[in-house]
Amino acid sequence: MTARRILVLNPGSTSTKVSLFENEREVDASAIAHDAADLSAYPSIAAQHPMRLRAIRSFLQASAHSDARFDAVVGRGGLLKPVDSGVYRVNDAMKRDLRSGAYGEHASNLGALLADELAAESGCDAFIADPVVVDELDDVARYSGLPQISRRSIFHALNQKSAAREAAASAGLRYEEAGLIVAHMGGGVSIGAHRNGRVVDVNNALDGDGPFSPERTGSLPAGQLLSLALSGDHDERALRRMLTGGGGLIAYCGTNSLVELRERVAAGDTNAAAVIDAMAYQISQEIARHGATLRGRVDLIVLTGGMAHDDVLVAAITDRIGFLAPIRVVPGEREMLSLARAAIRVLTGIEEPKEYR
Repeated sequence: MTARRILVLNPGSTSTKVSLFENEREVDASAIAHDAADLSAYPSIAAQHPMRLRAIRSFLQASAHSDARFDAVVGRGGLLKPVDSGVYRVNDAMKRDLRSGAYGEHASNLGALLADELAAESGCDAFIADPVVVDELDDVARYSGLPQISRRSIFHALNQKSAAREAAASAGLRYEEAGLIVAHMGGGVSIGAHRNGRVVDVNNALDGDGPFSPERTGSLPAGQLLSLALSGDHDERALRRMLTGGGGLIAYCGTNSLVELRERVAAGDTNAAAVIDAMAYQISQEIARHGATLRGRVDLIVLTGGMAHDDVLVAAITDRIGFLAPIRVVPGEREMLSLARAAIRVLTGIEEPKEYR
């Protein structure tokens, strides 16, 4: 196979991950840390662009591949308008929406902007792939029960799609012709019903829908949530923090680390054991309900994300939902590899890049 050099960029809230790939082999990588106090001095995410670009260039210059020319640069996709799944060439419309924060502010908005600048220097194309705003929902999945609120598709699209393709191939299935339920289990948990290559229903893991997770509350009883919101004890910012950063394991146990909680359980912490069991219970329920979404045609259930490394959690979920379909475990978030593979699919002609409009 022709060696293709791919630069992968993944900006996060306090770091910028950079990886160099030769085909699917990662040959160098760094997670460049950014001090939170320094970041707070910037008026917007877009304003961090020059600082992060300098940090990436410093890493490249210091690496063993400082003279490398790239065949593609691919960045983590940010908050854009809803799009179909796929690989997108970075274009002016995309850059405009990301710079303005028209669809929300998040560090991942910088992925395409940084990729575009570095790709220009290398004379190659810049791409993003499967951003969190991938929207392939069936119309019936958009109903919430209140006309003023429509269910939205915001989920771990990059890893769900990548893990689904890998699991399907390992089972001798074509992803585009299969029925899969994919559970991404990380700081947030998103569980999607994949039918013939499209995610036709998925919980909004950003806004607190679905099962609770290490950092998020998941769905809450609406009446009790309304009473909490109107109590006067919490302002909107505090409530949002409770829902999407301070809920789940953090709220019950004071930590988002499943590893730490396993140590507490081993030391006799019965509360930690009960909370983890409840999380497994809710994840299992969310997986099982998509058996109805797919009308029983479930070829595989895929467990992925960081928590899929926890064999005890996987066993607890398997015990509850193993009757539905065979289970494949594809642990880790694998964002960098997934982005590299997306670029490879374009470079090898397997997939045509799409245009953001």
